Amino acid sequence: MSTRDRTTVDFFFDPACPFAWIASRWILEVEQHRDLELRFRPMSLYLHNQGNELPCWYRELVDKSIGPVRVAVAAAVAHGDGILRDLYTALGTRIHQHKEEDFDAVIAASLAELGLPAALSEAAHSTAYDEEVARSHGAGKDPEQDAYVGTPTIHVDGTVWFGPVLNAIPRGEEAAELFDSFRVLANHQGFFELKRARSGGLSYE
Repeated sequence: MSTRDRTTVDFFFDPACPFAWIASRWILEVEQHRDLELRFRPMSLYLHNQGNELPCWYRELVDKSIGPVRVAVAAAVAHGDGILRDLYTALGTRIHQHKEEDFDAVIAASLAELGLPAALSEAAHSTAYDEEVARSHGAGKDPEQDAYVGTPTIHVDGTVWFGPVLNAIPRGEEAAELFDSFRVLANHQGFFELKRARSGGLSYE
């Protein structure tokens, strides 16, 4: 484990976002090699895309994505924020690695896996937790812009970043080295963007 000062990382996730999933598996890998205070927090693709014109296939995903987010928030309210890490892993494994498209079934199986009350699934189709969803989502925004640049969104030592956007999960020391580089950029006051053309498909291995 590194002896450098502990880095605080708030990772904002929507269980339905594939890029958030890959980045989340990366930051969990980093946690094994660097001293992080890592906290998972729900955000919402549904809220992020309100008012946006989207392709039909993406609109369908966005519209149903609110269900797992509501359940994650309901679970955190009832059992504490610490449950979010394992619940996100349970949901995301089914959605992304197993390619399960029935989110109600995903939610039910994920709650059962963690021994959480099945009644939490009712939150998926209820507005009862929507204020908490909006509050958690809003906490992820850049306070200077009051907006998201995109997802995944990561707060590193209090600075707000979109990304990194990865198409595969770095492992071991490679993951840690990428984080070290990311942290250097994140703490540079004048830096705000670095981008290149996307290539290749997504890998969750």
